[in-house]
Order: sequence, then C-alpha cells, then structure tokens
Amino acid sequence: MEARDTLNRSTATSIRVALGMLKRRTREAVADGQLTTPELSVLAQIDRNGPIAVADLARLQQITPQTMGSTVASLEKHGMLTRTPDPADRRRSLLTVSAAGRDALHSGRDVISERMAVALGESFTDDEVAVLAAAAPLLERLAQRL
Repeated sequence: MEARDTLNRSTATSIRVALGMLKRRTREAVADGQLTTPELSVLAQIDRNGPIAVADLARLQQITPQTMGSTVASLEKHGMLTRTPDPADRRRSLLTVSAAGRDALHSGRDVISERMAVALGESFTDDEVAVLAAAAPLLERLAQRL
C-alpha cells in the first residue's frame, strides 16, 4: 500500500505542475476583450449541465456563492446568461447560457482548442494523442473530486 501512496503523490504532483503550466498558457491564448478564464469556466459548466442555480454552480466550481455572484453578474451584464424562475422553488432562479453566451463560449474554446490541436498535430504521435484523449475524462473526474 505504501508504494501505491507514493505513486499517487508523485502522479498528483506531476498532474498539478502540468495543469498549472497548461492553465497559464491558455490564459495567454485568450485575446484582450474576450471572457476571463473564470467566466469561460462558468459558461462551460452551465452549457454542460443545463439550467442551474447560482449556489449549486458555486458548489460545482468550488468557490463561494458571493464570488460566483460576481462572475454571474458580469456575464449577465454582457448578455451571456439568462435567468428564469426555478419551477421547483419560485424563490430561486436558474441560469442558462444565452445565444450570445454560447457564441462567446465556442469562440473562446475555438481559439484555445485550435492552438492545442496544432500543437498536438506538430509535436505528438498518434499514440500520444490517444493517451491524452483517454486521460481527459479522467482529469475532469479528478477535478470534480477535489
């Protein structure tokens, strides 16, 4: 069991370092005037999961509801989100991505995804790309468990 713990710690450190570098590089890829990384993350989360309350979104993103409220307010101000009453609890409202938000989300994704696709095509073998493709859902699951 000790060997497994050592491997887990080593793997966790390697992933943390690699993702930190990837995060910094993707921030550099986003041009001025585009959505911030937290805004893109929130839009992507809502896009994937459908209508959601601010408090539930904050829990998923592992931030405070106040911080999420600030991000949501900015997105609403720019017409990226719409708010509708929760049919199960009329005191709450649910957020959905607007058409403008979806366009911005896919536009932001496209810039970063295109740069990654080019890098994968130029610098990685087919087998390495397959390993990364298999690892992507696992990394997402790991992020959800932190």
